[in-house]
Amino acid sequence: MMPARNWFALLTTLLVCSCSTLSFYTQAISGQMELSRKSRPNATVLADPTIGAEVKRKLRLIEELRAFAASTLHLPTKSFGKYCDLKRPYVVWVVFAAPEFSVEAKTWWYPLVGSLKYRGFFDEKDAKREGARLRKQGLDVFVGGVDAYSTLGYLKDPVLNTFLHRSDADLAELVFHELTHAKVFIPGDTDFNEAFATANAEDGVRRWYRSKGDLSGLRAYEASLKKGREVIELLLRTREKLKGVYAQTHRSLESERLAKHQAFEEMLHEAAQLRAKTGHSRLEHAAAQHWNNARLNTVATYYTLVPGFERLLKHHNGDLEAFHREVAAMRRLSPEKRTEALATK
Repeated sequence: MMPARNWFALLTTLLVCSCSTLSFYTQAISGQMELSRKSRPNATVLADPTIGAEVKRKLRLIEELRAFAASTLHLPTKSFGKYCDLKRPYVVWVVFAAPEFSVEAKTWWYPLVGSLKYRGFFDEKDAKREGARLRKQGLDVFVGGVDAYSTLGYLKDPVLNTFLHRSDADLAELVFHELTHAKVFIPGDTDFNEAFATANAEDGVRRWYRSKGDLSGLRAYEASLKKGREVIELLLRTREKLKGVYAQTHRSLESERLAKHQAFEEMLHEAAQLRAKTGHSRLEHAAAQHWNNARLNTVATYYTLVPGFERLLKHHNGDLEAFHREVAAMRRLSPEKRTEALATK
């Protein structure tokens, strides 16, 4: 249940919101209440004879991961102690937006967590309606279903049926990622928070495999990360190329749109070549999508700053507590100074 002070802050915000914003927070509260209402303690679910064997195996795995997160990764573990079956494939649908000729993401302000680069809806129709509204404003828009959901440490988030389809390694990474948000979260800096959680979670999965002596699992995980990075690096290179395109002045609207189109066509051509060389399934998925500035930002948000965090962890010789302390101390800096600090490590 949300602490009383958090409910008060949220309700105070609702009183001064526009009608559209009020509608957004109403659906958010309703969706959160659904999660709470449908959640049962993991122990209860594990004792339920009607629950399938694979769901129980994944819940036991999550209990193992929570214990490892607490004992070794120095992460808070109040989340994932309950299970919620929503009977649908996604928990929320998220909207990203950006100007037609800029890779700088549109942001939305929220109580407690500040500005974020996305808007989440518990009903797909609401997300698509918001996406259509933003497109009418001339923005690039991406709307997609998300299988994981986090209140960033403010509430005790449940395990969701929507992400139990993941492999054990991906499930471990998700759990460590979300628990990292509860450890350190800096309001208003989406890129910093998500990249920190990504880097910390990937390191956590490596430590988890080593703790079990599962070297084959570790090698498979590293190989998967390497393949994923090939796709991510291609997308980030395209984003940097588009920055250059949009920075050019004295272009006509038609020529700017043509240059933008060509940048994405070149990205897809390179993806096809890489797919032919590696057989990478993620590249097949990437090639089949419609790409725009907003969709590129879904990747940039999670990965642009990851190398900086990896260097910072290495600087501390793998000492997680020292690593976490320095990351937390960066809250005193501006977003620009935080990025500069990571670049110098």
